Amino acid sequence: MSGQVDMLYIYLLLVASVMTTLIFLAVTVLAIKYRRKPGVEAHQIEGSTILEITWSVIPFGVMLTFFIWGAVIFFQERTPPADSTEVYVVAKQWMWKIEHMEGQREINELHVPTGQNVKLIMTSQDVIHSFFIPAFRIKQDVLPGRYTTLWFKATKPGRYHLFCAEYCGTMHSGMGGDIVVMEPQEYAQWMAGAAAPPLQDTGKQLFSTLGCSTCHRSDVQGRGPNLAGIYNKPVLLEDGRTVVADENYVRESILNPTAKIVSGFKPVMPTFQGIVSEEQLNALVAYVKSLSQPPTGTAQASQAAASPEQSSNTQQVQ
Repeated sequence: MSGQVDMLYIYLLLVASVMTTLIFLAVTVLAIKYRRKPGVEAHQIEGSTILEITWSVIPFGVMLTFFIWGAVIFFQERTPPADSTEVYVVAKQWMWKIEHMEGQREINELHVPTGQNVKLIMTSQDVIHSFFIPAFRIKQDVLPGRYTTLWFKATKPGRYHLFCAEYCGTMHSGMGGDIVVMEPQEYAQWMAGAAAPPLQDTGKQLFSTLGCSTCHRSDVQGRGPNLAGIYNKPVLLEDGRTVVADENYVRESILNPTAKIVSGFKPVMPTFQGIVSEEQLNALVAYVKSLSQPPTGTAQASQAAASPEQSSNTQQVQ
C-alpha cells in the first residue's frame, strides 16, 4: 500500500503547489495592474454568476478527486484479504507483546515473510496506543477493551522501525520495536523453533479448564449456544437485533456476557472479566474462530436418521 499512499500524497502536494502559485500570481498581477495611480481605477463586479460557478465547481472537482482516491485506498487498507495470516498484538506500557497463530511469541519484534498478507488483531492492556510502521505507511490506534485490525504485505526483506504514535505515558518515546521481514524459507526455519503450542490449542485447553464446554456443547443441548461455525456469521439476539460474530463480539461475550443475549438462551453465563488475561482472551477467541461447522439438525434428529443396524447397535451399547 505504501506506493499508492505516496502517489496520493505527491498528488496532493502538486495540486496544492499549482493552486498556491495561481493564487499568488493572480494577487501579484492584480496588485500591479490596479495599484493606485492617476487614471487607473478598479471596477467592482456585481453578481457575476459565471464567475461564482467557475470558482466553485472547479475547486470542488479537484477536491473530489482527493476524496475518491483516498476512499479507494482507505477501503483497501481496511479490508484484509481472506488468505491473511493472523497475528495477535497486545500493547502495554511500554512494550508490544506479539503472538503468532503457530504459538511463537515475541516482544517488540514481529517476524513476517515476504509476499504474505498479515492481519494484526490488536488490543491494549491499559491505555490508548498506536501501532505505526512508517516504512509501510500504515498506522492504527490500539484501544483497551476492544480489537482493532490492520493488515499489510511486506515485499522487501529487512528490518523496519515500529513506533507507538499515541502519547501513552512517560516512556512513550521508548515504546518501539522492529518489523523483521524475511524470505519465506528463512521465516519457515525461524517459525519451526516455536516451543509453545498453537494459539488455538491453548484456547481449547482454556475453554475446557474454565468450564466453558459444560454449557457450550457441540450437541446443541447445552445452556449456551453452540459455538461451532459461529464466527463471522449473523447471530439473532433476544431483543430482535442481529449482529455479526466477529472478534469483538466473541471478546465481549466472554467479558460481558449479558451485553448481547442470544435468542433462545438465558443470561446465565458468568463474566470472566479480571479472570482471564489479554493473552488468554486472544487464545479463547482464536479457538472459537477455529471451530468447525455446526452439525445439521439436533442430536435426536441425527440419531433418528441413522440406519436400523446403527440404531440396534446403539441400543445394545446403552
